[in-house]
Amino acid sequence: MSTQTDALPISAATAAPPAPARRARRPPLLLGLSAAAAGLILLPLTFLCVQAGQAGWDSLARLLFRSLTARLLENTIELAVCVTAMCAVIGTAAAYATERTDLPLRRLWSALIVLPLAIPDFIVGYTWSSLWPSLHGLGGAILVMTMSLNPLVYLPVAASLRASDPGLEEAARSLGFGPAAVFRKVTLQQIRPALVGGCLVVCLALLAEYGAFEILRFQTFTTTIYTEFTVAFSSSAASALALVLVLLGLGVLAARHFATSRRGRVVRAGGGARRPPIRHRLGVRAVPVTLGCAALAGLSLGVPISTLVYWLTRTQPTTLPAVAPVPTAAMTTLLYALLAAAGATALALPVALLVDRHPGPLSRLLESAALSVQGLPGLVIAMALVFFSVRFAFALYQTPMLMIAGYSILFCPLALVSARASLAHAPARLEETARSLGKRPTVALARVTLPLMAPGLAAGFCLVFLSVVTELTATLLLLPTGVKTLATQFWAFQNDQSYAAAAPYAAAIVAIAVVPSYLLGLWFDKKRGA
Repeated sequence: MSTQTDALPISAATAAPPAPARRARRPPLLLGLSAAAAGLILLPLTFLCVQAGQAGWDSLARLLFRSLTARLLENTIELAVCVTAMCAVIGTAAAYATERTDLPLRRLWSALIVLPLAIPDFIVGYTWSSLWPSLHGLGGAILVMTMSLNPLVYLPVAASLRASDPGLEEAARSLGFGPAAVFRKVTLQQIRPALVGGCLVVCLALLAEYGAFEILRFQTFTTTIYTEFTVAFSSSAASALALVLVLLGLGVLAARHFATSRRGRVVRAGGGARRPPIRHRLGVRAVPVTLGCAALAGLSLGVPISTLVYWLTRTQPTTLPAVAPVPTAAMTTLLYALLAAAGATALALPVALLVDRHPGPLSRLLESAALSVQGLPGLVIAMALVFFSVRFAFALYQTPMLMIAGYSILFCPLALVSARASLAHAPARLEETARSLGKRPTVALARVTLPLMAPGLAAGFCLVFLSVVTELTATLLLLPTGVKTLATQFWAFQNDQSYAAAAPYAAAIVAIAVVPSYLLGLWFDKKRGA
């Protein structure tokens, strides 16, 4: 019986395969928008370097190589080592208890352990300081930041434990290894990338924090930079210290890149259905483990919430007038957060589309430029924007536009990561099909790609919204004249030690932050199996 090719002409049957299609040329509009977004994001860092360079090397060296810088570096290293180590132990232990044991009420404990992320660090510091006035210095900073940041380790480690292969642990036990040896030789190796990534995120959060350390009277780079800039009016000293802070942040990012580039991927046995995780029976150990989870939830969530409730029910005299009532400050905060989230999403979208649809060295360079600010504290970006506006665009100084631009630049990496992830649900072939049917590229993008990206874009929008609502340092520097937000009103009353007057603003921040946190939780639950 002859095949179909027997009926074809010899030339057709023996013809060489068609040459691969040439990569589509980058659309000039998309390339231009991406370059403009990357340039805007790099503007603060570039201008900060220019500002520091204008001071001259002699002046810069005199500012850098002084005892104050050495003391700040020592404080930062001590704090980072202690808090990171404690967060690693607490986060890993809590994740193992909720994901690998038959702990009663596991889902409840998981929610209670994660909820402190909705409470800003400066509010956690305020609650502990008002409850325990003698809590200050390194010890107070370690306690407060550990209770506030341990969920940043718990989340990735718990996700890694859910995704890891339980068959490897079963094989280790069948070879005679005990529980401790199995954890050390198998489980810890599987969760190592997630654990290292969570610890490095904790380090970045510590470098960027200002409010909690100011409340606890612990001197760090951020508190000193803010004092030099706003009290001493020494822009050269502030720029020099900001450069050290930038280098520390870039060092942390380099360490994260090195850790995640090494082999450490989780391997699953087989390609079939996902196997349920191994849950060890706790037996009588369930009591101490449950008490440990209760203590963690009580210290990280119970203390801030109960202290807020206490101050909400108290009256306290204050010398400061309530310039902006809570509803007015809340509406202002919501407006800025919505505009900043829209701005960050608009900056991130063209870069994400360029990298996904037209990969190449130039695309990766623009993406790296857009992500370069993820390790920079808000204080540094805000200070650079103030320098820029005063020297080159004074009309923008202390205007809503500059503040929204600062937020958008600061939190653009959050929107970009979400946009890149959402493009996995919008294959390029669907957009190409729409174009083959006569639709223009912009129409195909609007009708096909953007609807498929909508859930991921919404998640990025919520991330930026949540970050703006809980942001303090950049807000204090960029706030337009006469504008009052929840964070600035809280900060004014807290600095006056009017804890009862500050409590309603703090409670409003937490209440607003809970909504995007809940929506993000739902989105990540849906993505859990990915």
